[in-house]
Amino acid sequence: MTDQSAGPVPSGRRRILFDVDGTLVDALDNQRRVWRTWALEHGLDADEVYAVALRTRPVETFAHVAPHLDPQECVAALHALEDEDVRTGTYGAYPGAPELLTALPPGSWALVTSNYEHRVRGRFARTGLPAPGLVVDAAAVTEGKPSPVPYLRAAELLGADPRDCLVVEDAPSGVRSGLAAGMTVWGVNSPVAQEGVHRHFATLGAAAAEILAFAAAG
Repeated sequence: MTDQSAGPVPSGRRRILFDVDGTLVDALDNQRRVWRTWALEHGLDADEVYAVALRTRPVETFAHVAPHLDPQECVAALHALEDEDVRTGTYGAYPGAPELLTALPPGSWALVTSNYEHRVRGRFARTGLPAPGLVVDAAAVTEGKPSPVPYLRAAELLGADPRDCLVVEDAPSGVRSGLAAGMTVWGVNSPVAQEGVHRHFATLGAAAAEILAFAAAG
């Protein structure tokens, strides 16, 4: 664990904002498979497509890698693949995630994801994670990560000052999103710290006690 700084000075009513895939749910291999299937079906380089998909919303990915294709048809095809994966794919919650979410007070946490709410809730149901009260998904915002918009929207819906929010992320685009929103950002599930994080933990489980302490201090 690396402790770099405490982050922005809070003013009360602390809230925890979690990314989902790669942070709470181990679905990164599933994402890669879905995008690879879509890319190969369209004769595209799967690795190149996935590299773009990691940092953009699907519509933005299609515009970048396949501007000659109908974006709505692309979205429909991708959604079909992802929905099938939710029903039949193999994935699970990261160690410590169920206990952490159960221990947090209701209304004190939310999910901020580049995925879609029905898919997130389906994965939560299959992995046994507690149902989230609030999900800010790709359909809820006009700009995705690394824009600060998704995390600012979550803070707004929770009635919280961004300075009182802790973002828990695994990916560089999410880290940049949280930092741009003026929030405290902790990185998890990575052997090395993402650039800019206020604290880094190799696993979510290692961060759980500190996350609970942050929430309780508000």
